[in-house]
This record gives sequence, structure tokens and C-alpha cells, in this order.
Amino acid sequence: MTELTLVIGNKNYSSWSLRPWLAMQQAQLKFTEIRIPLYTPSSRQEILQYSCAGKVPILLHGNVKVWESLAICEYIAENFEPNLWPRDSIPRAIARSVSHEMHAGFQDLRNNMPMNCRARLPGKGMTTSVQKDIDRITEIWRDCRQNYGKEGGFLFGDFTIADAMYAPVVMRFVTYGVQLGAIEQAYVDTILQLRAMQSWLEAASQEQDAIANFEVPL
Repeated sequence: MTELTLVIGNKNYSSWSLRPWLAMQQAQLKFTEIRIPLYTPSSRQEILQYSCAGKVPILLHGNVKVWESLAICEYIAENFEPNLWPRDSIPRAIARSVSHEMHAGFQDLRNNMPMNCRARLPGKGMTTSVQKDIDRITEIWRDCRQNYGKEGGFLFGDFTIADAMYAPVVMRFVTYGVQLGAIEQAYVDTILQLRAMQSWLEAASQEQDAIANFEVPL
């Protein structure tokens, strides 16, 4: 079988890299990891070696290049692990909907609470618009858990791409000390307890890079 290679950014900061990395780990796929530190003078040139889009993550599979997080997850589901989406059509449609909503939205949360796995900044970055994003995300989590996730700890019971898409939000909520209800906190705990997630966080803690754009002032 042709080897898989995933090109990613800093584990401490790169939310988009975490998503397909976690999905591939949960699918128990063997892949080579190439890490390119972001926002350095050579970052873009290094990334352009793998994709003309100039952004991470990038999946390499033989002559195939897939250069966007959700597209990579879809490619993995189609070619390696179909159970990364719910089996039944209705929960699968909902899982795709909430995944795309995450992909396209919540810009205020992204801008004001950038992913920073090493930091603990309770209360920082909170604005009225960020709280609206948080309210919508927690609504999604509750609805999915209550309607589709009762047979397991994830949004749709078993781990799916939807969980990969929201894993960076889990880290944001931890970093910024977002107060959650019981259902949402249980979901956060489920994601944090994943062996793959623990591995990612351990690697992030060992990185020495500091990217000013992702560091919220104390």
C-alpha cells in the first residue's frame, strides 16, 4: 500500500493540523508526519514544496495531494475508514452539517481565543461575540450527544470526523477556562482522554516555538 504522509504545523498552535491528524490516529492508520513550524521566514517556502496552496495540513498519498483539513478527513473516510462517519444516513447528514459549520464559522472564537495548548489563560479573549460562538458550539454538542451519542462518549457515540473537527475547540475551552455544563464538560473530558490527544498535547508541550499571533497577552 502506498505510504501516507501528513504535513502539519506546530502542534501547540495549528488547529487545522490537529483535525486530520487526530482522525488518522483514531482510524489507526500508519503515516509519516512532517512538521513545519509556522510563521518563520522559511515556512511558506517549505510548505510550497508539498502544495501550491501554501498552507498546512497536506496529505500525500502516492501522486495524490489533498491540502485542506476536512477534505483530508473525507479522503481518509472514503479510502480507508468509512466508520469515520456515522453509518446511518440521518446522523451522518447531521455529522457532516456540524463539521461544515465548524469549518466555515465561529470566526470570533478563532480570532480571540487562538489554539494554544500549552497556555492557561482563563477569561482571556472573551467578548459578547465570542460568547455567542460558544453558546452555539455547546448547543451543537448537547444536541448531538442527546440525540445521537448516547451509546458512547463522542458526539455520535463512536468517534467521527465531527469529533476531529471540534477537538481544537476543546483545547480552546481548556486554555481559556470556558465554563461548561455537565454534558459539554463530559464531552471535553472524553476528547482529552484519547491516547492520540494525549500524545499530541505531550508533543505540543515540548515545542519551543512561540508565535506572537497566537499568544493572548496576560
